[in-house]
Amino acid sequence: MGKAAYKVKGGKMIKIQLALENKKIKDLKITGDFFLHPEETIEEIEKNLRGHFLSREELVHVIKETLTSKRAVLLGASFEDLVRCIIMAGERND
Repeated sequence: MGKAAYKVKGGKMIKIQLALENKKIKDLKITGDFFLHPEETIEEIEKNLRGHFLSREELVHVIKETLTSKRAVLLGASFEDLVRCIIMAGERND
């Protein structure tokens, strides 16, 4: 399982635990001290990313779509920061 932690410049910490199978996201856990409202949106992002390839384009699309559909507000980090940390964890997947 790949793990990564990313400190957002002037912001919060994002932590990712990621498992890949055949270059696709098998499992994902997103934690940190950033804020997301409504809070359950984080579980939706994790669920929606399962089965997708670990590519920047797919991550951006799925995360933006989930945030928009839930009318979610992310504070202390951006969706780009989430993408960056997920990719970092994917590079460390064993």
